[in-house]
Amino acid sequence: MEMCFRIECRDRGSSARVGKLVTAHGEITTPAFMPVGTLGSVKSLTPEEVVELGGEIILANAYHLYLRPGDELVKDFGGLHRFMNWSGPILTDSGGYQVMSLASKRKITEEGVLFQSHIDGSRHFFSPESTIKIQENIGADIIMCLDECTPYPVTKEYVEESTWRTVRWAKRCKESKTRDDQLLFGIVQGGVFVDLRKACAEALQEINFPGYAVGSLSVGEPKEETFRVIAETVPGLPEEKPRYLMGMGTPQDLVEAIAHGVDLFDCVLPTRNARNGMLYTSSGNIQIKNQRYTKDENPVDPRCSCYVCRNYTRAYLRHLYVNRELLSYRLNTMHNLYFYFSVIKKARAAIANGTFEKFKKDFQSSEESEKKVAN
Repeated sequence: MEMCFRIECRDRGSSARVGKLVTAHGEITTPAFMPVGTLGSVKSLTPEEVVELGGEIILANAYHLYLRPGDELVKDFGGLHRFMNWSGPILTDSGGYQVMSLASKRKITEEGVLFQSHIDGSRHFFSPESTIKIQENIGADIIMCLDECTPYPVTKEYVEESTWRTVRWAKRCKESKTRDDQLLFGIVQGGVFVDLRKACAEALQEINFPGYAVGSLSVGEPKEETFRVIAETVPGLPEEKPRYLMGMGTPQDLVEAIAHGVDLFDCVLPTRNARNGMLYTSSGNIQIKNQRYTKDENPVDPRCSCYVCRNYTRAYLRHLYVNRELLSYRLNTMHNLYFYFSVIKKARAAIANGTFEKFKKDFQSSEESEKKVAN
């Protein structure tokens, strides 16, 4: 499993690349986008539908599955793959981000994190060792080290202390790992401080993981800061190993990060926005609830070939949404995920064809319309 990644082609004008990531449950073509299935479910869709839309790997969350239904129960069912009837690869987050979001209900020490459940207030403790055990019980193909996801803004002194604690936790995570069929990724921390990011990346490479993630971005910092950190951090990660940008972002963000050499992405935006009635199109985002679509006979995106755009009008989708019909969430989610997967596939093709620079320029030219949600 150490030889899990191979690069198949590179872009000449940037760091973008196409690769294959090999896991115990199949290969993933990279760049790849992972839909978020926090509790073992991509909200409103079946696993078969996610595959039909273009999904190759999903992300589930160790923190939430630990609380409900319990990682031991998932293990008793043969792991999350069998429990949710998903045959492809799964990645689990260790829960570091979720624990950060419980700032008023947690205490961080060198040993780990003491926190209260957001469900019932019960007290729990995560250590590097226990989070690895939880993820081994869940049975994901790619698992993550316990880390502290620092907020923004925060002092450099705090980030430095947190970053080195994250490195020590990463070493303990690797030492406690027992399953050979799981790939453990280290997570580069350091906030917006590039010197800390570089130092963390170097320290994690000394521990030697089969893949590396960049965490604690899109937590409130300006977008220009986000990509400054990405541009300075990603090139310092091993060329021959997969690079994962955690928890972001828009389609524009994905294309920009691919140019910097990022291979894996996850984000709640396509599914969450779908449930809130915001749909992605090739000419900008639309709010399907708006009255202007009441009699609109067009598909969401005339250039899209997804099931929704082939079969339903904007008028019907608006009708479903304003009446809170469950079908609204399903159809909107199908369209948004298809849009994300399509962007990724077009980026791969452009890299392979030597046209990525043009693809990126053309895609970014729509950025302003992307920001202008139709009224």
